[in-house]
Amino acid sequence: MNQSVLKALSILFLFIDHEELTLQEIADKTNIPKSTAYRLLSTLESEGMVYNKKTSTHDSRYGLGLKLLELGNLVAERIELRKVAKPYMEQLAKEINEVVHLVIKNQDQATYIERVNSNRALSLYTKIGRSVPLYVGSGPKMLLAFSEAEEIENIFKQSPLMTFNDKIIERETLRQELKEIRKNYYSISISEQDADTTGVSFPIFNFENKVAAALAVSGLSSRFEGNRLQEIIRKGKMTALSISKELGYLGDFPEQGG
Repeated sequence: MNQSVLKALSILFLFIDHEELTLQEIADKTNIPKSTAYRLLSTLESEGMVYNKKTSTHDSRYGLGLKLLELGNLVAERIELRKVAKPYMEQLAKEINEVVHLVIKNQDQATYIERVNSNRALSLYTKIGRSVPLYVGSGPKMLLAFSEAEEIENIFKQSPLMTFNDKIIERETLRQELKEIRKNYYSISISEQDADTTGVSFPIFNFENKVAAALAVSGLSSRFEGNRLQEIIRKGKMTALSISKELGYLGDFPEQGG
């Protein structure tokens, strides 16, 4: 690992046991030269990772910044999300015998953070931790559909928009699709990430009535047709709503068919 990163981390770890420290104390405890410690602290301060409380000209004191609190809250929120969602995902996977994923937005990407497999001999799944563009696949597009208008427009500015099989995504077609997703509370993608596969996803809302994640069901397209597809949509919606309710969501989902 980069030595500067290691030194910066060693400084941050000091504050596990100390609320505030002076520059000299930090240098002494980490065995980092004072000038280097000052440079690292200045960088951390500029990013909100630490604060510098200037009590006097010669006695500035450093402590953990609010950016770390923000990051910590995000980690806690995502751990809670997985903890709440997992039992519902397991039940849904058991009922429909398809792979179920949990997908979250990570800046302009969608990241898969949880998965429950089916018991089929031929089963499809996405690796946990994988990130994909927000415009490819049912889960990512669900997250994009409920994003702020500015975020959506920034995605549209990317060029070109393409699926993993090198098919160009027309912007106006995608714009209309996002509108339908917001209306119906489910999204469908066919062969966008893998050939001959279909994904169906549903929004998971939090207590702020914001979409915190997408519940995604995927499998071979031959199993996602007719009444079977309608059953997956119905049960997927019910599952996503149940997870949302447990996260504090007070709203409801539109009836199937919009």
